[in-house]
Amino acid sequence: MNHPNAHKGRHDAGGTHGADLRLVAWEITRNCNLNCVHCRAAATMGPYEGELETAACRKLLDEIAKVGRPIVILTGGEPLLRPDIFEVARYGTDAGLRMVMAVNGTMVTPDVAEQMAASGIRRISVSLDGADRETHDRFRGVEGAFEGALQGIQHAKAAGIEFQINTTISKINLDQIPGILQLAESLGAAAHHIFLLVPTGRGKYLLNQEIDAEQYEQTLNWFYDQQKNTSLQLKATCAPHYYRILRQRAREEGRKVNFETHGLDAVTRGCLGGTSFCFVSHRGIVQPCGFLDVNSGDVTKSAFDDIWKNSEVFRNLRDFDSLEGKCGRCEYRRVCGGCRARAYEATGDYMQEEPLCSYQPVTRC
Repeated sequence: MNHPNAHKGRHDAGGTHGADLRLVAWEITRNCNLNCVHCRAAATMGPYEGELETAACRKLLDEIAKVGRPIVILTGGEPLLRPDIFEVARYGTDAGLRMVMAVNGTMVTPDVAEQMAASGIRRISVSLDGADRETHDRFRGVEGAFEGALQGIQHAKAAGIEFQINTTISKINLDQIPGILQLAESLGAAAHHIFLLVPTGRGKYLLNQEIDAEQYEQTLNWFYDQQKNTSLQLKATCAPHYYRILRQRAREEGRKVNFETHGLDAVTRGCLGGTSFCFVSHRGIVQPCGFLDVNSGDVTKSAFDDIWKNSEVFRNLRDFDSLEGKCGRCEYRRVCGGCRARAYEATGDYMQEEPLCSYQPVTRC
């Protein structure tokens, strides 16, 4: 297995010194009241040692604000299990950051929803991994999780908080994705984001439930077709191939890909890890994303803004011409990039080719 820093020096061939930070996912606690079968963090009801204290949380938010004004996703675990969560959220809001929260919904009471709104939480995401109670509860490992999520959504709506539905796709629920999209519409969601399973954490034990390359293509083509059938914002995450498929389909339709025709999908790319997105663990370890377990810096030892600009791992990931295998030859490498976490899990090298891709590059251009 290659060492995470095996690519030292690659960025000198044409990478960038910095990048535009748009999103930070911050695992503010690893404690969780559920036991999800696919959990990246393999989170349980802790306690976990070394979680950043309130003062360190404020310091981190100040350092993030030095880089820009990204969206900061307070996630976990279950962020609502952290006693100072609303104090931290308010501090980030006052620092000019757009604060959002990823919750499982079961702890969102009317009082909690009001505190969310008061602290400046602009949107929450609630995961629904089944269109019915049985499928979702099995995925989440706790009976009643489905009803709890639906109830939490209603409380958030009553408090005026926008919400989106997140769905992790595997063989377990692949046939339910249309039903989940319909459910998201009926609930009044602002968006539906699908996540293609990355086999890390407890998800490693679901390796045989990961959809194959052909199902991947079919699912993303179906997702593209839904753009004209729904008013929801649709986004494919951990599914970089979508941004290739979007361009292929648009060309077939004789359409240009721009903001007017395809919205934000036209101005973003597939794998954002280390380029416009990063993840901060409950102990302050910075990674390209939550699924790519490669230490790119430690906010308890270095300033976040310095890590973002100068991390060797991030500088490698910003040099798209240094991707290896067919990803490096692919004409879509700048809009797709392949999932670096899947490459790392498969080969130990985060710059290797994406293993779950059936596309054969035409030429390197």
